[in-house]
This record gives sequence, C-alpha cells and structure tokens, in this order.
Amino acid sequence: MKNPIKQGMMLGLGLAAAGKDRAQEMMDELVKRGELTKQEAKDFMQEVRAKGQEKQTQIDDKAHQRMTSLLHDLNIATKDDVLRLEERILALEANNREEN
Repeated sequence: MKNPIKQGMMLGLGLAAAGKDRAQEMMDELVKRGELTKQEAKDFMQEVRAKGQEKQTQIDDKAHQRMTSLLHDLNIATKDDVLRLEERILALEANNREEN
C-alpha cells in the first residue's frame, strides 16, 4: 500500500509547480500585450510565491498537528516524549550517584 500522506504532499507540490508555471506564462503574455509592465509582473509573481510559501507553512503545520494527534491517539511516543524520558533518566541517575 502506498503512503497516502506522501502521495498527497507530492500531488500538492506538483499542482503548485504547475500553477506557478502557468501564472508565469500568463504574466509573460500580459507583459507582451502591454497590459502589465515587467515590474508589475515581477511584483505579482513575488506576491504569488510569498502567498504560496505562507500556505505551504500552514499545510505543514496542520500536517504536523494531525500526525502528533494521531500518534497520541495510537499511544505512540513522540520524539519529544522520548527526550523528556531521557532527561528524567539522566536526572535520576545523577541523583542516585549523589546519594551513593
């Protein structure tokens, strides 16, 4: 069975790349027809990229939250859980050495 999360992410990246290419083509055409200046097209594409990055960050955050929730629901330790336990073990070992 293929990983559905990975498939979704790859699909999103493909759509984003296709969308960016199509937007650039549209901007080039508008510049060619004189409806936009090169600077206006450049500014627009920068805005599109910035919004795309912002949206990607939101998607990444949402996916991380969902995965954390899923791990919690399945009672699977997260990296943070393991690190907390390691810190507690080290503290207990240090305390034990001091007492002996």
